[in-house]
Amino acid sequence: MSEYEDISPNFKNALIKKMKTTVPFWKLLGMEVVDVKKGWAIVKLPYSDKLAQPDGVAHGGAIFSPADAAVAVALLGLIDKSETLLTIEMKINYIKAIREGDIIAEAKIVHRGSKTAIGDVEVRNSQGNLIAKCLATYMIIKNGS
Repeated sequence: MSEYEDISPNFKNALIKKMKTTVPFWKLLGMEVVDVKKGWAIVKLPYSDKLAQPDGVAHGGAIFSPADAAVAVALLGLIDKSETLLTIEMKINYIKAIREGDIIAEAKIVHRGSKTAIGDVEVRNSQGNLIAKCLATYMIIKNGS
């Protein structure tokens, strides 16, 4: 990951802790940041029965959520404290079902403009198999706008 610049260790540790302990949706699902750099992040969601469809495979939303979250975390190292992020569009192609292990989303920011950013995401299972491919567009807005 040498193409991505490290964020400060204090910011990285605070971000990892905050996402895991204070973001209600993350806590509900059990998502966690595995690693983060400026413009790159990995988010993990341990699979559990609460994420399953009736046939026992992960619900599409359970795969979508860490993908969306990984883009947001990757962007956090690229925005100013006076800015915030909103997902405005996301496309996902589901490739393989998952019934156990971890859902691991790796996001790379491929464009960061003044008002929008685009993230490319690969979602894999614990064995490294590709289970989904995503493209997300985020809006970058000034706080208070």
